[in-house]
Amino acid sequence: MAVLSTLLLPSTKTTENSAKAAINALTTLYLKHRKRVSRTVYLTLLVALLSRIHSAISEQKAASLHKETQHAKSAGLAANDDEARAGAKKRVELNGEFFKNLLRLLRIVVPGWKSRELRLLISHSVFLVARTLISLYVAELDGRLVSSLVRGKGREFLLGVVWWMGVAVPATFTNSMLSYHQAKLSLSYRTRLTKYIHDKYLTNMTFYSLSTLDDRIKNADQLITVDVSRFSNSLAELYSNLAKPVLDMVVYNYSLSRAVGGEGLFMMSLLVQLSANVMRALTPPFGKYVAEEARLEGEFRFQHSRLIDNSEEIALYHGHETEKDTLDKGYFTLIKHVNRILRRRFYHALMEDFVIKYFWGALGLMLCSVPVFFKVPGQTLRGMGDRTESFVTNRRNLLASSDAFGRIMFSYKEITELAGYTSRVATLLDVMDDIQAGRFEKKLVSSADPSSNTSVLRNRGETVESSDIEFVDVPIVSPNGDVLVEKLNFAIKQGQHLLIVGPNGCGKSSLFRILGGLWPIYGGTVRKPPFEDIFYIPQRPYLSCGTLRQQVTYPDDIREMRDRGTTDDDLQQILEVVEIGYIVERVGGWDAEEEWRDVLSGGLQQRIAMARLFYHAPKYAILDECTSSVTLEVEKIMYEKAKELGITLMTVSHRRSLWKYHKNILQFDGQGGYVFTKLDAERRLELEDEKEDLELKLREVPEIEERIAELTASTAAVLAT
Repeated sequence: MAVLSTLLLPSTKTTENSAKAAINALTTLYLKHRKRVSRTVYLTLLVALLSRIHSAISEQKAASLHKETQHAKSAGLAANDDEARAGAKKRVELNGEFFKNLLRLLRIVVPGWKSRELRLLISHSVFLVARTLISLYVAELDGRLVSSLVRGKGREFLLGVVWWMGVAVPATFTNSMLSYHQAKLSLSYRTRLTKYIHDKYLTNMTFYSLSTLDDRIKNADQLITVDVSRFSNSLAELYSNLAKPVLDMVVYNYSLSRAVGGEGLFMMSLLVQLSANVMRALTPPFGKYVAEEARLEGEFRFQHSRLIDNSEEIALYHGHETEKDTLDKGYFTLIKHVNRILRRRFYHALMEDFVIKYFWGALGLMLCSVPVFFKVPGQTLRGMGDRTESFVTNRRNLLASSDAFGRIMFSYKEITELAGYTSRVATLLDVMDDIQAGRFEKKLVSSADPSSNTSVLRNRGETVESSDIEFVDVPIVSPNGDVLVEKLNFAIKQGQHLLIVGPNGCGKSSLFRILGGLWPIYGGTVRKPPFEDIFYIPQRPYLSCGTLRQQVTYPDDIREMRDRGTTDDDLQQILEVVEIGYIVERVGGWDAEEEWRDVLSGGLQQRIAMARLFYHAPKYAILDECTSSVTLEVEKIMYEKAKELGITLMTVSHRRSLWKYHKNILQFDGQGGYVFTKLDAERRLELEDEKEDLELKLREVPEIEERIAELTASTAAVLAT
């Protein structure tokens, strides 16, 4: 055995020497062509990056083409079908659609080169660069401090500590300015976006159409208030949390490549990239979860709002148990989804912390040890102090670079959350654009066959501005898609007061919505005055937030009232007409502010509404049961004053006392028919009285017949005895 070992030993040494020789030869060859190899590697990485960018652009074009195709297929009423709506539902993910929507919102929040937001971004970027340069200098300073400590040079160490404290002043100022700029950017983004949305939302009755004629957006209030705020915060945080790490990685990696060589840094980056790709593939779709959570939060909030708005009716029906079940169901659906998100975040955090903190940390220690065990071109380390300084500086730079990369990885979740907010805000803008273009999507619940109404609902009529009101072959359609009147024809001129009667659901409200410009015209021609010449007063008038003066002048404010040449004395005279002049003193003057719907009774509210009518004095007024809570004497004063002001009245009421104030009548029968004719109030009253007398007599017929039968039976009994 000893002989065998002796024979094998030279062979083993020969193999080791051959391996070392081969390694040395390869190392020499690599060092000789190091620049060419490095350039080849970097060129390969650049080509790979360009290829990924090209693929992303191709995906975006394909997504846009697919969206156009789907939009063409779902034209007309196809969007009302459940399958079409499910297929058109947007997925919240990082794709071309997200970047397209984000770019659209960025153009809103940063409108131009001279905007305040761009100046804030530039200033913010300057402080980001300053923070990175300060951090790089602090890393070098830490290395020198530890080197002085290892070499036992106390004076140099103390001077370094003093200088390190001096650097803390600009460092802390820079950190504070970064936080300040981030908060200001968020506020500026929200202000720009909110103003833009308000301009669209409160233009051309979009706010009404959004809630009545289209059902794609159910909680516009939450989108405008909560989601816009979250989008602004997320966008401002993302810039800081993404730009700073990217800049740090570039600066620190460049510094590391000079200290430890580009080869080691490249190998470490390759391993980090592979592990990052694995993490990305295993990351749940948090953006989709956030969007769904926001939707469920909105529905839960809407259920509570509906409970408050209809509290009286629910209380009268004793429906609190049913409402409680509905609220509990909405809440537990929300909580179930939140718990699902928490579980996904837990498992994702485990994986993320292990990879980022420990696996990458081990790679970093190996990288920092390269100058100690290998000779790096351009690096000359003499003694323990230089090695310590190099190791501490490199480790500090590596930690900063790793922290930056970790923040980039963490920012992926922030980007997906931003994608959720971007999707919801962009959807709101898209729907408002569609509404302003006359494109509505609403799930119809028509009692008739939907196919029979399809041809009517697809058509659009025209509106012509005129001094008179005329409907020519205009279909009257209910909110759920029923065609109430196929073709309505009537015309009135100024001074020809019109009374409109008919059963509930016959089309009276739809007629008013068309006149008010709230409802689309599904055919025919409508001639009507401009919007400012038509005024609408419902049975329960709207009382705004503000002063008593604003209740009379609404929607005019005090400046517009002054521009009209109207004074408080003029308003007082108007209130005296409707016999509520005393209310000014009772509430504390014209500038008093109250919750007027609670302070004023139903009758007073209707008188305020009539005072508002007299203030504006339009050419036409639509009065929808607006005197149901006032006495006949006050009603008479109101109508006579309106006619005195030259206001043409269009009244919906079943009060006979109002007939004498109108010259024409439009009567719906509730079966699709109608009659438009002159109104002879006296003759109609006579006929109605005669009709009531006959109906009363007819109701007495069964009693008379029963009495006759009793008398006949009694007579027969008497004769029998």
